[in-house]
Amino acid sequence: MSKIIVVTSGKGGVGKTTTSASFASGLAMRGHSAVVIDFDVGLRNLDLIMGCERRVVYDFVNVINGEATLRQALIKDKRLDNLSILPASQTRDKEALSKEGVGKVLDELRESFDYIVCDSPAGIERGALMALYYADEALVVTNPEVSSVRDSDRILGILGAKSKRAEEGAEPIREHLLVTRYSPQRVDQGEMLGVEDIRELLGIPLLGVVPESEAVLQASNAGVPVIHDSDSSSGQAYADAVARFLGEEVPMRFLEPEKKGFLKRIFGT
Repeated sequence: MSKIIVVTSGKGGVGKTTTSASFASGLAMRGHSAVVIDFDVGLRNLDLIMGCERRVVYDFVNVINGEATLRQALIKDKRLDNLSILPASQTRDKEALSKEGVGKVLDELRESFDYIVCDSPAGIERGALMALYYADEALVVTNPEVSSVRDSDRILGILGAKSKRAEEGAEPIREHLLVTRYSPQRVDQGEMLGVEDIRELLGIPLLGVVPESEAVLQASNAGVPVIHDSDSSSGQAYADAVARFLGEEVPMRFLEPEKKGFLKRIFGT
């Protein structure tokens, strides 16, 4: 049965779109059919990270309004045949999203895809509420800082109160914690919250830890989800998170400071 996954957090700039792109790509790399939807109406960045911005003709709002079919608006990923992208509109506002319209599109997508990944905008306004309303599972993305964790806690409250599952008294949305931009060195220096602190504050299972890495920015600028960079720690971390999501037992990496070799200690390289 098809699953809807929302990638969410209260705070902006924590890596939701990077996570959405890599997570959907990772599911497709594992052989599952996946589609990733940009709910950030008015801004639209997912198509840039996926490297398909020049191929956008119709968007999510066009489909909701009956101005285009879903088939016309979906963009097939250049690297993975079983992955598609549904871009957001840059010319409308978030009021263009309605529960009925979003639900109809998601029902149609369920017929063709194993996983539907919803890239939520920041905050708790309409776009974010629409992104999480129909979710079966949630990736709660947070940075290791107090304000980010606090905002994520607020989102957990909304997931538990304002989703369709909550309204109907159904089984709750399954929540997963993903910590991004993590630096064990800075944690040791007291500049960041540690993973255990974050887990204790939020009280949801840890799915993965993505280390702070220049590879994320480089991948975004190149229009390639960082999970494709299997040599980078961040690419490996996203691959690990996808594997855990699918039920595999994968050891948690990147929690300890990297030990420098003899030459690095002497020359500082």
